[in-house]
Amino acid sequence: MRERRHPQPIRKKYQEDFEHHERWLVSYADFMTLLFAFFVVMYAISSVNTTKYQIVGNAIGSAFGKNRVFINQNDALLLQQTPQMLLPRPRPADAMLKREREQMTGMARNLLTALAPLVSQGKVRVTETARGISIEISDSILFAQGEAGLSAGPTEVLQAIAQVLKTDSHAIQVEGHTDNVPIARAQFPSNWELSAVRASGVVRLFVENGIAEARLVAVGHGSNQPVASNGNAEGRLRNRRVKVMILSGLPEVVKEVPLLPKR
Repeated sequence: MRERRHPQPIRKKYQEDFEHHERWLVSYADFMTLLFAFFVVMYAISSVNTTKYQIVGNAIGSAFGKNRVFINQNDALLLQQTPQMLLPRPRPADAMLKREREQMTGMARNLLTALAPLVSQGKVRVTETARGISIEISDSILFAQGEAGLSAGPTEVLQAIAQVLKTDSHAIQVEGHTDNVPIARAQFPSNWELSAVRASGVVRLFVENGIAEARLVAVGHGSNQPVASNGNAEGRLRNRRVKVMILSGLPEVVKEVPLLPKR
């Protein structure tokens, strides 16, 4: 008889646990992605361009698996603060201030040249102030004591000033000043009227010599702004004067005063 063979049991093959030796690639890929995003940002901020910032935002969003990033103009302005842009740049206001100062200094030199003889005699003073250029003229070369009519000869001083100023555009303020000696006449009840009429007379002469009326204003201060003591004759002579102010053209800083809260 043929010997009957029994089937041999099938031996189960157990696969050995597979160890992934390339897991470092995942970390490496993340690192490369971040490094790429970093260099994209560095390239984009090297030149100011809103379109590039949009591309940077989208690249970063893709790298981190997020939605697209939209960068508006305000955000782009913030991103533009690179070290190069943080360097001080000349502002338009600074340029205007420099140009105005140069113009006023040049005008002061021209006035000094035109009035040199009287400046050397101490009868005229030309100075620069925060308000502009100041020309102080002693009233002894313009008016008789207690009078407001301009003397015929000394008006040459005002005409010389007018020749320098008539081609300019700055506003001009003519101020009349007196000493503290009281005056009581029908025409001039006080030094207020005397100083105001003297200033008006100078303004009228400037207009006659080609200076536009819109640039001129007359102010009478009376004896309220002395530059010397009224206790002696020399001081009173110094205080009796006419000042011609060429006002600076720089815009004034206007700040509204807030109302105090009610208690």
